[in-house]
Amino acid sequence: MKNAKRLLALALAAGMSLTQLMSVAAAETEGATEAAPAGEAAANTLVVAADGMDGKFSPFFYTAVPDEDVVRTMFEGLLVSDREGSIVLKGIDGETRPYNGTDYTYYGLANCDIVENEDGTVDYNFTLRDDLVWSDGEPITIDDAIFSAYVFCDPTYDGNSTLFALPIEGMAEYRTGMETLFNLLTAAGPDNTDFTYWDEATQTEFWADLTQAGDAFAQSIVDYVIAAGYNAEGDSVAACAANWGYTLDEAATVTDFFNAMVENYGGDYITMSSTETAGPLITDLMADYGKYAVGIETGESAPNISGIKKTGDYTMTITLTQVDATAIYQLGFSICPVHYYGSLDAYDYDNNQFGFPKGDLSGVKAKTSAPVGNGPFTFVSFENGVATVQKNPLYWKGEPKIDFINFQHVQEADKISGVGAGTLDIAEPSFSLDGVAEMAELNGSDTFDGDVITIKTVANLGYGYIGINAKNVCVGDDPASDASKNLRKAIATIYSVYRDVAMDSYYGEWANVINYPISDTSWAAPRVTDEGYKVAFSVDVNGNPIYTDGMTEDEKYAAALQASLGFFEAAGYTVEDGKLTAAPEGASLEYEVMIPGSGKGDHPNFMILTMARDAFASIGFNLIITDLSDGTVTIGNNLDAGTAEMWTMAWQATADPDMYQIYYSDVANGGANPGGSNKYYSIADAELDELIMAARQSTDQAYRKVIYKECLDRIVDWATEVPIYQRQNCEIFSTERVNVSTLTPDITTYWDWLNDVELLELN
Repeated sequence: MKNAKRLLALALAAGMSLTQLMSVAAAETEGATEAAPAGEAAANTLVVAADGMDGKFSPFFYTAVPDEDVVRTMFEGLLVSDREGSIVLKGIDGETRPYNGTDYTYYGLANCDIVENEDGTVDYNFTLRDDLVWSDGEPITIDDAIFSAYVFCDPTYDGNSTLFALPIEGMAEYRTGMETLFNLLTAAGPDNTDFTYWDEATQTEFWADLTQAGDAFAQSIVDYVIAAGYNAEGDSVAACAANWGYTLDEAATVTDFFNAMVENYGGDYITMSSTETAGPLITDLMADYGKYAVGIETGESAPNISGIKKTGDYTMTITLTQVDATAIYQLGFSICPVHYYGSLDAYDYDNNQFGFPKGDLSGVKAKTSAPVGNGPFTFVSFENGVATVQKNPLYWKGEPKIDFINFQHVQEADKISGVGAGTLDIAEPSFSLDGVAEMAELNGSDTFDGDVITIKTVANLGYGYIGINAKNVCVGDDPASDASKNLRKAIATIYSVYRDVAMDSYYGEWANVINYPISDTSWAAPRVTDEGYKVAFSVDVNGNPIYTDGMTEDEKYAAALQASLGFFEAAGYTVEDGKLTAAPEGASLEYEVMIPGSGKGDHPNFMILTMARDAFASIGFNLIITDLSDGTVTIGNNLDAGTAEMWTMAWQATADPDMYQIYYSDVANGGANPGGSNKYYSIADAELDELIMAARQSTDQAYRKVIYKECLDRIVDWATEVPIYQRQNCEIFSTERVNVSTLTPDITTYWDWLNDVELLELN
């Protein structure tokens, strides 16, 4: 996961990874093997451009996307997905599925048989292959999978997996009655006098450690905003904090800055750290965080997770208390060897021992930078910004053709030129018209795919949009009223008509306009050929089409403007001679839209907003465009505070189209859900909530697609999100160095060059 200020589930159209490099010498790590040799053997080394890595190459605890790519070469999960992101349930036998006119057979480590029981519970029956070994030669059994599950579900687990959040039978009973010393100490505060669970010396030492780490954490943000150009050298802490969304006294110190952030998160140091970070986490900056990450028993808890049952040497069952359509994506978790990350002496399934002391993951964490796995490659070293892996001769699909892979930290500006010069073999540069031109020039042709560089384009797993907060852009005090929806539709109609020209200008053919608030990569996304498919905001207030075949662009713009006036009038605005002269109570003749265009309009949606502003001005409506140099900061702060009126950002999608996190508002409980609807859009729609939950509680994809279409139609009717574009990403390969005929065919959003990497060859 990329570390960036307040991204949450949001991602800017062009983001950066704000990670710090770590260096881990191979000679000091247990999992390291000999370094890549020079000379003839070095010629069979693949060099891959990578963004900055954290050096955390563990499936349990990796934090950055570049680290995850390295992890993928060394570890495999119980289940795999196909080119469309659907899970393969018969990995041992293989499943053949068509894609783009070709049948592909997918294999994995396990089979999974799903049984929905009469009592509402669901059994996931896993069968593991019985011919697998770890890269050190030790056999892989179901005990390794059970050990891994218990790490992911430990009460003190603080990695990126949320397996423990699934409704697994007995999970709550197992995790209750224990809390980390870190959480207990921070909750108690530095002035605590009750030493039931720790002594005074530990408390004093902890707060001294946390204080110095807090100062370093705040200082890293100050350093970042200066390095990024938001502030100048010598600016005060208060000035730097202002560009991070915090108002402090001019004499404030980094300690004051840190305390302000902690207060903003209600004392939740962990969430604050992961959200506010400009590089290191607060836990990384502590001198002895591991000492405080251990679990402390505060009450009774179950000795095991009753829903995880070993049924044989190569079989287990995981039981969920209810149907959860998203669960299968997490139940295919990566497995790790208990003999290496844990201890066989501490593993006794029948006596509730699972390879490590409950509440103490220090032994597992100690191997984070020295991995041992079951993938096609094994770990060699990580030093000077380069992670090196070596082919695994014991890999179950066969020994890879390439001897070594070097994942090398490369600046964005050097990715295309590096592949062109032959110093890099593979890169994933930001895709733009300038990049296309650079690649075409290197290939010496009018096309950008040629003898020097081969390009594979895939749809980005996400989409760009313009958001509108229903509470802040409404009539009266009812965001759900027809008048409020008509106001937002008046604005959305104008935004929508300029989407085509803006996308053509910014992306050319490398992005397409979308009409529903969902990524086109999803199986749930409506297709043009589907019944009921509509262009977004293309009907007037009476439900009649705004546009007709054969209209010129100017005619479309004029028609949209007239339709917008109709919506304004229906919203209660006074319209005289084609102009808005007065707004109804609670509404306004002007609204602000924020855009992260670096203060110079560098954003795909900027043209939409400027053209919309001019069109609105002609009818007496003022659209205020605020172009931010610190978009992730200011927009994030305003979204969290619920003060944003309109903004433009991009959602990051997942393989499963579950809408809970973004659109579920929990109307039945007074809008208690803290997710996107409540915080960003202010949608409060009980029927939408019911539809979202209905889709979650079914594993029938055809049924879920129908339900999700209803959800999307309701979201569009609220007019709180204008879907704009689905852009393309690209993976580029050195045509001279890489045997491109051995690349896995039909690369997609869910299936890239790392799939079938064991078959890849160099020229």
